[in-house]
Amino acid sequence: MQTNPAHTSLVAVGDSFTEGMSDLLPDGSYRGWADLLAARMAARTPGFRYANLAVRGKLIGQIVEEQVGVAAAMGADVITLVGGLNDTLRPKCDMGRVKGLLTEAVEQLAPACKQLVLMRSPGRQGPVLERFRPRMEELFACVEELAARHDALVVDLYGAPALSDPRLWDVDRLHLTAEGHRRVAEAVWQALGYEAEDPDWHVAPPPALPPGWVARRVADVRFTRQHLLPWIGRRLTGRSSGDGRPAKRPELLPYLMDTTE
Repeated sequence: MQTNPAHTSLVAVGDSFTEGMSDLLPDGSYRGWADLLAARMAARTPGFRYANLAVRGKLIGQIVEEQVGVAAAMGADVITLVGGLNDTLRPKCDMGRVKGLLTEAVEQLAPACKQLVLMRSPGRQGPVLERFRPRMEELFACVEELAARHDALVVDLYGAPALSDPRLWDVDRLHLTAEGHRRVAEAVWQALGYEAEDPDWHVAPPPALPPGWVARRVADVRFTRQHLLPWIGRRLTGRSSGDGRPAKRPELLPYLMDTTE
């Protein structure tokens, strides 16, 4: 791994995790780890360029069809690829097809950049994770194999105690908070060879008193009504939260710093 690298460009490929949900900014847009990472890299390199092709809700087939070719053509120094987790959370999932599509994506992206970055995605503790854990771990094993074959970096978020802590997850229980995204940005930053700003990003926050029974039940009801039932409804009707939504930052352009970073 290179130390003190001088990357000039970054392209992020993926779904809601890379789009930045639920790191909400005052204007209603999402920031997220990829924007935070780009801001850090831009602060070191004048003229740094950044594109974020991620769209919430995308399955790995859609990522390959809509994003991978575009990203490969940009010729960026660094490309990040996180995809397939949405597939594993579907009631029916052909893991052979998912791994085949992920392989196709890596085979296109690895030769098209100086450094491809893959991830073992984070997952908070709870019954949802336990139900889908075998699929997730099969996906992550494929990620490791592809990284070894194509000299890609793997950022292990799944094994980080901090990112399984419920306090780093939004009320929808699917997306990281701003603090969670900050820690992911730090993890990728270090994996790329930059000097650590937070060496303990993977360490869980100090213990806190758990909420009482009533507070937990109220939160469960709110989560079910506002997030779980709409999510199930989209799965049953074949819809996605990203339908018709354009890429977050579709062109590889100079990254301009602002006060939100």
